[in-house]
Amino acid sequence: MTAWEGVAVVLALAYLLLAMRGNIWCWPAAFFSTFIYVVLFWKVSLLMESVLNGYYLLMALYGFWQWRYGGRGEGLSYQTWSLSRHVRLIGITALVALGLGYVMDNYTHADLAYLDSATTCFAVVGTVMTARKVVENWLYWVVIDIVSIYLYMSKQMVLTSGLFVLYVGLALASYFTWRNAYRSQGEPAFA
Repeated sequence: MTAWEGVAVVLALAYLLLAMRGNIWCWPAAFFSTFIYVVLFWKVSLLMESVLNGYYLLMALYGFWQWRYGGRGEGLSYQTWSLSRHVRLIGITALVALGLGYVMDNYTHADLAYLDSATTCFAVVGTVMTARKVVENWLYWVVIDIVSIYLYMSKQMVLTSGLFVLYVGLALASYFTWRNAYRSQGEPAFA
């Protein structure tokens, strides 16, 4: 545990609490937290987590822009996706994660390559869903966060593991918050 890990945890928690409320300022908090995590994960040989956080840097910019200017120029509305769309998405993402895990396990010094690749691939999908205000993104995050707790504990990243324990509960609460916000919009059932 380092002071930088502490700063990253505080900013990451701010991101989630602000995102839960649909507050656009979640994206700057995400940007700075992920900047720190790029370096921290590289240092502990979780290479895909480091790459993932580089992706998060870009997605923080995209998310801010989408929430500010997306939709009909008035910002994005909440949306839901059909079950069949989620099944296809999960299947494709799992296959990509297996392939990436194989490459990372056989051609790099990555630790826990398959698990690291799976959390990374699903987090990429979850982040796009968050940026597009897809209500079900929070259910993906519950699973990703539970798996990530093990991943980070195995690297003695105790503060980050603790953060992800909080994330599980906050992701569940966020799902219900976004679902209620979606229902209050009066939009069609599935996008």
